[in-house]
Amino acid sequence: MRTLLRLILIPIAIGAIVLAIASFFMKGKGFSTRDEPSRIETVVAMQFRKLAMPSDARERKSTVAASPEAIEAGLAHWADHCATCHANDGSGDTTIGRNLYPKAPDMTLPPTQGLSDGELYAIIENGVRLTGMPAWGSPGPEDDAETWELVHFIRKLPSLTAAELEEMKDLNPKTRRELEEDEEIRRFLNGEDSPR
Repeated sequence: MRTLLRLILIPIAIGAIVLAIASFFMKGKGFSTRDEPSRIETVVAMQFRKLAMPSDARERKSTVAASPEAIEAGLAHWADHCATCHANDGSGDTTIGRNLYPKAPDMTLPPTQGLSDGELYAIIENGVRLTGMPAWGSPGPEDDAETWELVHFIRKLPSLTAAELEEMKDLNPKTRRELEEDEEIRRFLNGEDSPR
């Protein structure tokens, strides 16, 4: 009975201490997402990410070969779906990426590149709680080929060329105004209309 009581009370006490410390540091600032997470928050968040990782994720192997075609498909998917938060180059330096809490990570650096392929796959599929990273995978045990293509592309992020970054700009989502401008240019080039 005493052991059970300790198992319950110790985590509650630790949580209360952490909350008290956080309250002290937040006093007067509130819970703004504009600040960088404190060192304590970063350490705690990384530990939660490790704990949340499925036990078999580290050892999971890709069911899709890292072929040039798979990497090209990953590049196109990244530019269209992921770059809004993570940027084409993986830096996280976008309006959304800079304003998340915690900020979108620089995917070219060791904290991301040091993860196993299976861990990257699990993060994309399952998301990461208490961050802006949603779960993109479908529920179920089958592997998602698109997610493995993204994993292969993430491995390439540190060595992207200027030509690849330029290619990605054309694949990024466009605003309504950008689409209208593109249509005006297309019509002008086809002799259908004059530019405004």
